[in-house]
Amino acid sequence: MNKLYLLTAVDARRVDEPNDSRANLISKLTIPGLTFVTASHSPGGGVMGVDFTMPRIEAPEPAFGSKGVDTSVFKGMGARSRWVFAGSYRDKMKKRDVPGRAIIEGAISAWEPDESDPSDFQGCNHVFKEVVHYEFHLDGKELFYVDFWERVLRVDGKDLWESTRNALGA
Repeated sequence: MNKLYLLTAVDARRVDEPNDSRANLISKLTIPGLTFVTASHSPGGGVMGVDFTMPRIEAPEPAFGSKGVDTSVFKGMGARSRWVFAGSYRDKMKKRDVPGRAIIEGAISAWEPDESDPSDFQGCNHVFKEVVHYEFHLDGKELFYVDFWERVLRVDGKDLWESTRNALGA
């Protein structure tokens, strides 16, 4: 039977600054989905077109939102750094909390304050680009790992690029 995981809390911090928690500022966290690149083929003599799935993913765009202005995100803004997007997930069947961790190397390239008024906390969105490393673990299990420089794409432990690297002789 599949487990039911319920997200109960989130945080985002730089890997090299583990005490730089945003748990009390963060209002939302976008752990980006995986979208595989497809190559369309519509053969002239065929009966249908096919979007073939390629062993590569589209550029992920992580983001997080905060309530109030998080001044520490401006340090190093526009330059790549490694971040931990942390989640606490409740395993509803076993009644225990388990960690979810996305390790993301990218650059905060957009700071977008919300429209607000003095009676509300101003929300701010922080958007990442230039993501070159992205991995996600839940309850101690690596679900996926992708690294641009290493040319590695693993999903559930299977390296989808191993044969490609071997074919290239690299």
